[in-house]
Amino acid sequence: MRSIQHWIGGVPVAGGDALPVYDPATGRTLAEVPLGREAEVDAAVTAAAEAFASWQDVPVTGRARIMFAFRDLLERHEDDLARIITAEHGKVLDDARGEIVRGREVVEFACGIPQLLKGDYSDQVSTGVDAFSFRQPLGVCAGIVPFNFPVMVPLWMHPIAIACGNAFVLKPSEQVPSAANLIAELYADAGLPAGVFNVLHGDGGTAAALTAHPGVAAVSFVGSTPVARRVHRAASESGKRVQALGGAKNHAVVLPDADLDHAADQITAAAYGSAGQRCMAISVVVAVGKSADPLVQRLADRARAIKVGAGADPASEMGPVISPAARTRVAGHVEAAGRDGAAVLVDGRDLPGPGFFVGPCLLDRVTPAMAAYREEIFGPVLLVLRAATPDEAVAVINANPYGNGTAVFTRSGEAARRFQREVHVGMIGVNVPVPVPMAFHSFGGWKSSLFGDTHMHGPEGVRFYTRAKAVTTRWPSSSAPSAPPELAFPTAD
Repeated sequence: MRSIQHWIGGVPVAGGDALPVYDPATGRTLAEVPLGREAEVDAAVTAAAEAFASWQDVPVTGRARIMFAFRDLLERHEDDLARIITAEHGKVLDDARGEIVRGREVVEFACGIPQLLKGDYSDQVSTGVDAFSFRQPLGVCAGIVPFNFPVMVPLWMHPIAIACGNAFVLKPSEQVPSAANLIAELYADAGLPAGVFNVLHGDGGTAAALTAHPGVAAVSFVGSTPVARRVHRAASESGKRVQALGGAKNHAVVLPDADLDHAADQITAAAYGSAGQRCMAISVVVAVGKSADPLVQRLADRARAIKVGAGADPASEMGPVISPAARTRVAGHVEAAGRDGAAVLVDGRDLPGPGFFVGPCLLDRVTPAMAAYREEIFGPVLLVLRAATPDEAVAVINANPYGNGTAVFTRSGEAARRFQREVHVGMIGVNVPVPVPMAFHSFGGWKSSLFGDTHMHGPEGVRFYTRAKAVTTRWPSSSAPSAPPELAFPTAD
């Protein structure tokens, strides 16, 4: 059986106790992943700190050149990474390639770091006085990431952190660990000095130890809301900078004037792609007025037509969920919603064969009181709520504790503009079901979907991984007569 190793200080490092890594399509064990404990955590942080001492002084153009080389290697090894993702996560190969492409866009943004780190300069702010500002890296930064995007979500973090001059320790999900090690090898091939990027494998205990380590200056986290809240609290209490992205319950509002075929196509892809295991998946449709019945019929037809199978099979459109526990959770929510009065129009709970498969599920006439609505299912379950008016639909979204993403389907620019201004959500799509911002913007939600003040990647990512210095300078003339000291508070004269 293959044994995965940590990547610390530029070399593979064996671990101790290990957990199995499964193929969700078959249920068989692929490998064993080590559980990083105190010694491994300390070794990874120490290696990063030692590398940071010299990496922070590498000219910004030199860092950019390494990012350009890393970007090219990512493209060259796209198929290798996709196969690893599909084997351990289960998503279909095209979906795996898609996440690599979107992650690579963040690397392309980081390639512009010489422009992104430019400071400001003000001449003659007072007589003979100039002022300027610049940004410096923080030190050792840590990233703790979930299973659902083994490549893309880490790429939201470490390229920008490293380009800004930091060193980085990545703790990938123990369910999908192998892609992180290939990323480490690609960084080394791109010329990144040993220790600037490290991979520390493990479970929640490893993540907690990394968060608490005094040598870590900043923590970036993506995962469930309860864990995000704990990470934010623990990192903040120890004086670290922290951004922690939590869960979601993303709504798509369909107005009566919408193109229902377009809406049904887009919502189906957003609900069932990657078996619904996306923080930006559409999990709730709010059908407004007379759109409801014809929309539900279209959604049901499309859900029943989805081809479920192993992600490596070119005929598959949707793969398995990540684990037996995930499959059980999905089935339990569908059963409970049916008992509570929801209409189970498409039921994918009883798929035959090995692996952790559950098919698309569509539930109509769901209410906000049902557990299936209140909780994040994180599986291929689409709920339909019905609203009489657009205002009622917005009220439903604003009452939800999550505020990650939402979408509206309409032909009316006026209705869309009103929606985007009134809804309490951080990322909004207009006739776009998965409104993930491009890399040169920043990603992050509101309410219980984000803990911390800074979103990921884009301009806010640069600000998160650096801190500003402001410098005020005066260079007195050596020939000027010396003036007596003035004790009054200085002013710009």
